[in-house]
Amino acid sequence: METEEGKEEWGSSSGVEETLTVFQGRQNASRIHSIAALTLWLGAIHFVVALVLTALLFLPFSLALTVFGLLLVFMVIPIDEKSKYGRKLSRYICKHACGYFPVTLYVEDIKAFDPNRAYVFGYEPHSVLPIGVVALADLTGFLPLPKIKVLASNAVFYTPFLRHIWTWLGLSPATKKNFTSLLASGYSCIIVPGGVQEPCLMEHGCEVAFLKSRKGFVRIAIEMGRPLVPVFCFGQSHIYKWWRPGGNLYLQFSRAIKFTPIFFWGIFGKTISPLPYRQPMHVVVGRPIEVKKNLHPTVEEVIEVHGQFVEALSDLFEKHKARVGYADLQLKIL
Repeated sequence: METEEGKEEWGSSSGVEETLTVFQGRQNASRIHSIAALTLWLGAIHFVVALVLTALLFLPFSLALTVFGLLLVFMVIPIDEKSKYGRKLSRYICKHACGYFPVTLYVEDIKAFDPNRAYVFGYEPHSVLPIGVVALADLTGFLPLPKIKVLASNAVFYTPFLRHIWTWLGLSPATKKNFTSLLASGYSCIIVPGGVQEPCLMEHGCEVAFLKSRKGFVRIAIEMGRPLVPVFCFGQSHIYKWWRPGGNLYLQFSRAIKFTPIFFWGIFGKTISPLPYRQPMHVVVGRPIEVKKNLHPTVEEVIEVHGQFVEALSDLFEKHKARVGYADLQLKIL
């Protein structure tokens, strides 16, 4: 992984200078590699949609059935998440994706992270796609944590081709059983608390974090005794332009299918291109919030720790927004 690492001094509210560890993906000399990596990573959905539309509109019935049969096979065929070729492909994606935007990672206290512990990272915002999580992936190699998984909607793992690429990249279904199992196995887990509902609430001109009612990840962190870590990505909301319908029916439909149908486009305009704009992204990682392990936490305990996380995320946003060029940006926590 080609990265640039550095230390940066900054002042805290107490007036004491603190050190911020900075990692930056180097901008790639080859635009071809960047485009190839982003297309492999993000283009599977578009490819499947194009394939389905082609089969429905242009192919004879027998060939269309064959296409749908193959797609069904790719929906259920087992995936070897440790595939040598799959992981090699994922390293290629991580390397060139970070340099495309580029992505910069800021860690407030990198020494607070123990390679032998597992953490629960609460990542915001979701935006159209939470692409900035690539900065935290194990294959990117920025964080000193050897075992990391990104939890994603179950819909991802029933989408042909997409499920293969994203599994090799370190994504895993965001179910309670899987979440607790990964933490118990020593994996740090990255979760977007707002989930599929958050894109339904996005607004142009400000950031939205759907957090107030999202306490499940906090409860699991307490039950497993794993520290919570606030993470915010600046710039991610600008890598795609988007439009979505409004109303409760759209919101209910999105929750039912565990996916947000949204019209978005990137550098090639409204061709529904998977390639995002080359907008720098800044991922800021706060300090771990230690939690006391309790297999049966009370509602009050969960609310207290959840409040600490929300406050820490808000403070992280306000503390760093001017540094990365978003001094006037506002965060709405819903």
